[in-house]
Amino acid sequence: MNKKSIRDIDVKGKKVFVRVDFNVPLENGAITDDTRIRETLPTIKFLIEKGAKIILASHLGRPNGQFVEELRLTPAAARLSELLGKPVAKADEAIGAAVEAKVAALNEGDVLLLENVRFYAGEEKNDPELAKAFAALADIFVNDAFGAAHRAHASTEGIAHFLPAVSGLLMEKELDVLGKALNNPERPFTAIVGGSKVKDKIDVINKMIEIADNILIGGGLSYTFLKAQGNEIGLSLCDNSKLDLTLEFIEKAKKLGKKLYLPVDIVVSEDFKAAVNAEIVAVDGIPSNKEGVDIGPKTREIYAEVIKNSNLIVWNGPMGVFEVDDFANGTRAVAQACAETAGYTVIGGGDSAAAVEKFNLADKMDHISTGGGASLEFMEGKALPGVVALNDK
Repeated sequence: MNKKSIRDIDVKGKKVFVRVDFNVPLENGAITDDTRIRETLPTIKFLIEKGAKIILASHLGRPNGQFVEELRLTPAAARLSELLGKPVAKADEAIGAAVEAKVAALNEGDVLLLENVRFYAGEEKNDPELAKAFAALADIFVNDAFGAAHRAHASTEGIAHFLPAVSGLLMEKELDVLGKALNNPERPFTAIVGGSKVKDKIDVINKMIEIADNILIGGGLSYTFLKAQGNEIGLSLCDNSKLDLTLEFIEKAKKLGKKLYLPVDIVVSEDFKAAVNAEIVAVDGIPSNKEGVDIGPKTREIYAEVIKNSNLIVWNGPMGVFEVDDFANGTRAVAQACAETAGYTVIGGGDSAAAVEKFNLADKMDHISTGGGASLEFMEGKALPGVVALNDK
């Protein structure tokens, strides 16, 4: 993506509207994971150093166009202030006279965080009037919210039609890493695709069969593949409408000379929330009263070996119900192999990112994407509206 970034423009003395992704998890008003705030620090610090007047905007949760007290961005402003070591002003709205007054009071290097943009019904509808109101606050638009780049909203796409629009450093990094992985991958290139449903991953599996050398399939979606091959899968998850499609994927991989790996053994249980009569069985031995909840030990070994012999690994989706410790071993084995390989590891956000965090292996990965849905759509080869709208170099 040949898009301009903040490195390509002069921001000194300019009011810069920066769309960030501060959609952080909260419990009783406290932030439980500030990763998304920390990831934007390079962009914010760059703009501070260059003497910009910085106006930050983000969404938080799903307030559906209403002002919801628990979804105000006040905790994010406080945390950002701590991380920057300087005060961050906070507006109680995102547009209007009070906001304009706060913007007018900004000096070079000052930071102002607007209120949750999804408090306005026009945000998710990409209302041009709301986009214009956002644009009226600033001279330049910077999109650093990769996690929201697959949404055409007023603060991610609409505003870019009214101001010079460039990417922030996080957005630039995401596009650079994911773009290289897709367009010029180091080989052997292994794609790991997990998660619960085939229908959520159709396009990414299809794309990976075309561009990767090895495709490792795990998680709930693997049972549809196994059933299509004639195996009984008991109570395991299955997209019955996608059985033919999975056979087409297997055939396509063969035709293109790609190796598509499916589990050879499975951990099964009578309850996916707890290990009730759990056991390890071969894929053709799943009992009728149990469901698959994780890949088995033989599969873990095979997958780990493939990962360790790869120069590029892109991982999207867990291998089982990793939230339950008894069923987390497959996902942990894949995460451990990614941590130990000499190859370049790209973790595609969402559950895969949550898994490497859970196993304390995040610092061993080369790149963890900040966008679950956005990185998935990017890997599927889809255009992201929030990126397309940015100015070309």
